Amino acid sequence: MNHQMPKHKNQIVPNPKPWGSIRSSLHSLIAVLVATLLVGTVYLTQEYAVQFLEDSTSSTVVRTTGYSCNLFSGKWVFDNQSYPLYKGLQCTYMSDQLACEKFGRKDLSFQNWRWQPHQCNLSRFNATALLERLRNKRVVYVGDSLNRNQWVSMVCLIESAVPAEHKSMHTNGSLTTFKATEYNATVEFYWAPLLVESNSDHPVNHRIPERIVRVQAIEKHARHWSDADFLVFNSYLWWRRSMMSVLWGSFESSNGIYKDVKMPSIKVEGYWENSSDLKMMRVVENVLGELKTRGLDVQMLNITQLSQYRKEGHPSIYRKQWDVLTEEQLTNPSSFADCIHWCLPGVPDVWNELLYAYIFQ
Repeated sequence: MNHQMPKHKNQIVPNPKPWGSIRSSLHSLIAVLVATLLVGTVYLTQEYAVQFLEDSTSSTVVRTTGYSCNLFSGKWVFDNQSYPLYKGLQCTYMSDQLACEKFGRKDLSFQNWRWQPHQCNLSRFNATALLERLRNKRVVYVGDSLNRNQWVSMVCLIESAVPAEHKSMHTNGSLTTFKATEYNATVEFYWAPLLVESNSDHPVNHRIPERIVRVQAIEKHARHWSDADFLVFNSYLWWRRSMMSVLWGSFESSNGIYKDVKMPSIKVEGYWENSSDLKMMRVVENVLGELKTRGLDVQMLNITQLSQYRKEGHPSIYRKQWDVLTEEQLTNPSSFADCIHWCLPGVPDVWNELLYAYIFQ
């Protein structure tokens, strides 16, 4: 499915419509996001068209110099001359959860792999060019710690191109903002692990044994990012459970109705391993096709398969441990190893390179 970018090159006028006029469309979009376990990037244009980087089986193409190229059909190539794109120990805003080298990882070859599409080349990431394209704009990553992983990657990719006196990082509740003042551009992260309102929304204290989501409750979060120019959604990890408690009503009211809802199975063996359900992805395609008929144009890009090649890119034991490890844990490293997030520099940089390619197509 091809999607034409807006003709204006360097500036995208923020959507002039009020939040209420697009609320119903975004309700549908959020429902698709949280129900289908996506890792996704959404780009809202003036015409309310949307581009979407996510887990999909679609063969999405990008047009380059007169021909189409599937950026997601390719292979990983070892390249220690031009990769990594930045030095992890030199990134001002690196997270200790992702700083594998800082916490003792000696084999750094995981940083030297480049994604090579079969039919074309990815444009090399140019932080200055991207910041210019983002001048006077907001990029907001919305989701859980995996989405924060990609946000930290993007900040590390661009922050070295900004002098110290012209960049800042500020946290206000669930929203953390990196700002390049010279460009009046922000790259932000908003903690909303289930996208809709939930009992896990506190930006720090969100380790809750039983997670509860509130039905059709998006406005509380969306008011913080409804005027963004680029939105990156992620909600995958938190829906990987057999049951989810759902609330009809308000968390503040004693009259709410709670119901345990069985979640779809996401255990599929084979190349896609046990973390992706191909049938669900096809359902996503059908639902997003229906959204297009309602004026919300969504383009799906496949980052799942290329990421699943890279198991060695996870932090494992090489990260900050937020809790003191017990003697029993120390004798069994697999009990505290992180095989969900990604070391930086690493795989999420490629996710952002793919986003970069679509921004500049």
